[in-house]
Amino acid sequence: MSQYQWNWSVVLEQVSGTEEFYYQWLLSGLGWTITTALSAWVVALVVGSMIGVLRTVPSRWVAGLATAYVELFRNIPLIVQMFLWYFVLPELVPHTTGIWMKQSMPLPEFTTAVVALGFFTSARVAEQVRTGILALPRGQKSAGLALGFTLGQTYRYVLLPMAYRIVIPPLTSEFMNIFKNSAVALAIGLTELTFQMRQITGEYSPANPIEVMTVVSAMYLLVAFSVNRIMALIERKTRVPGYISGGH
Repeated sequence: MSQYQWNWSVVLEQVSGTEEFYYQWLLSGLGWTITTALSAWVVALVVGSMIGVLRTVPSRWVAGLATAYVELFRNIPLIVQMFLWYFVLPELVPHTTGIWMKQSMPLPEFTTAVVALGFFTSARVAEQVRTGILALPRGQKSAGLALGFTLGQTYRYVLLPMAYRIVIPPLTSEFMNIFKNSAVALAIGLTELTFQMRQITGEYSPANPIEVMTVVSAMYLLVAFSVNRIMALIERKTRVPGYISGGH
């Protein structure tokens, strides 16, 4: 039989040599995880929407540039992109800018994680938005132009509102991914939830690492499940009859 001694109160214990408790570290890490994911999601949604629209415009060279953007950010592993933004970019920009990025920029780990996660996910969001737009009948675009709208206004007032309603399910999956992918930010030192778990179970080595890992898993699950339920409610309220996830 296993000799492992279970102790679920380990996260309530005080950190040796400090006035802090392990659960405070985990809550702090969860806060950074949520903040990073939400901030990166704003970047991903804004940039991804613009790129998705550009992939559907009549201009071939504009659509080609947008396609190149998607292929670039979608096909390089996230952790590699994280290292490139954090370690390589400061060496490529002008010297004074690089020094500022490395020494004076506020919250460099957080900012880098948001940018890297945001641009990585924006490529996937762009594909979802593009799919939603292409799923709409061509007559909707023609109708918008016939009403006197410019091409930009047609996208803003006619196509995108419908496209977003169609692609809510896949966008929900992308948000779930960005929330889980935020754990990669531990590689550049962001003290998010996985970083705190690793610190507790490694450097400080409490006697019961399995319990700490289980608690962290439960925290991820709780947040992800809550987001999923909220997005499912929004999906039901905004569902377009006859369309499912970007298709007819």
